[in-house]
Amino acid sequence: MLCWGGGACHGLTLRPPAMSRRVVRQSKFRHVFGQPVKADQMYEDIRVSKVTWDSSFCAVNPKFVAIIVESGGGGAFMVLPLAKTGRVDKNHPLVTGHTAPVLDIDWCPHNDNVIASASEDTTVMVWQIPDYVPVRNITEPVVTLEGHSKRVGIISWHPTARNVLLSAGCDNLVILWNVGTGEMLLVLEDMHTDLIYNVGWNRNGSLLVTTCKDKKVRVIDPRKQQVVAERFAPHEGLRPVRAIFTREGHIFTTGFTRMSQRELGLWDPKNFEEPIALQEMDTSNGVLLPFYDPDSSIVYLCGKGDSSIRYFEITDEAPYVHYLNTYSSKEPQRGMGFMPKRGLDVSKCEIARFFKLHERKCEPIVMTVPRKSDLFQDDLYPDTPGPEPALEADEWLSGKDAEPILISLRDGYVPVKNRELKVVKKNILDSKPPPGPRRSHSTCEPDRPALEEVLEEIRALKETVQAQEKRISDLENKLCQFTNGTD
Repeated sequence: MLCWGGGACHGLTLRPPAMSRRVVRQSKFRHVFGQPVKADQMYEDIRVSKVTWDSSFCAVNPKFVAIIVESGGGGAFMVLPLAKTGRVDKNHPLVTGHTAPVLDIDWCPHNDNVIASASEDTTVMVWQIPDYVPVRNITEPVVTLEGHSKRVGIISWHPTARNVLLSAGCDNLVILWNVGTGEMLLVLEDMHTDLIYNVGWNRNGSLLVTTCKDKKVRVIDPRKQQVVAERFAPHEGLRPVRAIFTREGHIFTTGFTRMSQRELGLWDPKNFEEPIALQEMDTSNGVLLPFYDPDSSIVYLCGKGDSSIRYFEITDEAPYVHYLNTYSSKEPQRGMGFMPKRGLDVSKCEIARFFKLHERKCEPIVMTVPRKSDLFQDDLYPDTPGPEPALEADEWLSGKDAEPILISLRDGYVPVKNRELKVVKKNILDSKPPPGPRRSHSTCEPDRPALEEVLEEIRALKETVQAQEKRISDLENKLCQFTNGTD
């Protein structure tokens, strides 16, 4: 009789240690599965943009789904209330203000009615979206941010500071804006020597991670305007690399090997030389866009042109990045939207929801943890970042940091009503002398009441138009319900 380990056996037959250790890794996310919604819950007849650019083309929040669409003579995107599923009217109003294609869109994390768009026309625009469906196209942004000299392909809101927006352009500049005043806060120049592929914030917005065509991944302190860590060629291939921060402050990357195999990596920016994990995946051309959920530490990888979503759990046990499963479908994806945690249905144990763009439609895909109980699963839903900012823009700029303000999802999340974004621009007249001959106060004085009267009248007219648009929209919706009922 064999005794493993050389000790006395006392009549017991022991299994080899290799057999006893072969235990399946315990994880509550091992059985997460993806499922598309029913056909009537999709958004049909949408002409998704054909622009060649590696952004997700779709942005979602608990109120709306926004999709970059084809449009003649300029750039446009469409905003649909989440509940407005089914066939989209071909005359559905668009957000049209850019003079060239829109390349990226991003909802403000602190105001569900505010969205930013970046375009080939070198500008960034910030829009206020009403809760009702407008009758006409939205053409007037709340503010236009001009500072780039080439097309702007990346925008990202600060996770914890109010009204701070980042933009990165093909002029190799990263600019941080205060949307509340329309001013540039910081310009990060001379850091990137080539095209910037992507930019991501860490959890409290104190650091940025960027990837660039010069093959470097950089960790940047934007307020000190310095690179605090960098790694040359984390993936040896020439194709674009993506990088995001994990909750622990590590950096997760996707890229390509020298043999054009797709690869993922996990890195510690304090020791950038050796990867924590490096895994080869498959051979495909599509750049893998990582979507990360810090509450569950799951990263979802969606490749443009792929028809699958792979997902992995990041833990502190080797091999650190654990493959969970793959959601597969027949149709390739043109883009992908990722719902924030507060927009999920906690009663169905939904831990992620994707909005997959096809050529002519948008298909929501729900990721669920199978559970028998109908009770709130607090292990799946720790407190998550809510819509309140933790800092003002000037506090963050002065050096303050704050973690996101968390909310509980125990009773579900109800989106707040439309909060208006107010842009207070500094009065240029304070610093510039008035042009032309200086008139005395006595000649100016009588004009002032008249001007105020005109402004008041314009304000009243605007309110009337908005009220009428809402009324028309409500009547149209009632008419649709009426006609649907009589079909």
